[in-house]
Amino acid sequence: MLPISDAEIDFFGLRVLEDDLAYFPRYEAIVLYRSDLGERLPGVLESILRLEGALDEGAMSGLNRLAKLGETPRDGGEAVRVPEAVVAQRFVSERFAIEQGVVLETWQDRLVRTTRQHLVLVGISLGLAVLIAVPLGVFAWWHKPTGTAVLAAVGIVQTIPSLALLVLLIPVFGDVGAGPAITALFCYSLLPIVRNTHAGLSAIPVELRESAAALGFGTLDRLVRLELPLASRVILAGIKTAAVINIGTATLAALIGAGGYGEPIVTGISLLDNGLIMQGAIPAALLALVAQGLFGLCERALPRGLGA
Repeated sequence: MLPISDAEIDFFGLRVLEDDLAYFPRYEAIVLYRSDLGERLPGVLESILRLEGALDEGAMSGLNRLAKLGETPRDGGEAVRVPEAVVAQRFVSERFAIEQGVVLETWQDRLVRTTRQHLVLVGISLGLAVLIAVPLGVFAWWHKPTGTAVLAAVGIVQTIPSLALLVLLIPVFGDVGAGPAITALFCYSLLPIVRNTHAGLSAIPVELRESAAALGFGTLDRLVRLELPLASRVILAGIKTAAVINIGTATLAALIGAGGYGEPIVTGISLLDNGLIMQGAIPAALLALVAQGLFGLCERALPRGLGA
């Protein structure tokens, strides 16, 4: 069941109970400023302090109602939801007589912006994961005793719920946004890449390694010219899996202010707007399909045997 906001209390005919035991703490907004603000920026402090007492519970509920449930046109008909920026602009205009233009973001502009944010989140996290996970997979295959611990460690990271990991990383970075999101996506990319690198190298027949050694290949030369090329398709499959996981998981990054396709999804859920949800869900699904197609093309270009 979706949570009921204050905007929907009257709409659904609900009754608000009084917290006579003061069990739930009250949250009051305050203005925090430096003592010399009035001297440095004359007039700014007075303008900010005009907000004191201007937004009570009734006014806030009414504004939320316009943004979530909409307003009914004068000629009747179905209620039309009012964009949040317009709701805020109306309030400022009516309460403080301040006229300020509002530029509304079109769905095309939102798509371009969220696509760019999503690609940054996925691209950086996946690129870092490839740089770290492939050598980790090679090490896990080469040093068998430690390799078991490496595989177990990346497996444990994968079991941490994505939302929990995002929240746990916020204190580490001291802020919300792209930093915790990219780190979380990086962690989730490790397992498929490390495991596939280890599996691809382990599947190479011992006879081929012995033949390469007989031809005078050193350990590093054999790895670069024989073993990694032979395992490259399996490694790429792990990278492709990590990319698809990242594209889907990155939608949760919007919950900590990192943007991406999750932003319209989260907003759409809050506003019960299926169209807005689809503006994030459909591009995310299409991006995952595009990623699979691009990795499929790369797979065809990979070498199958000894390097040049």
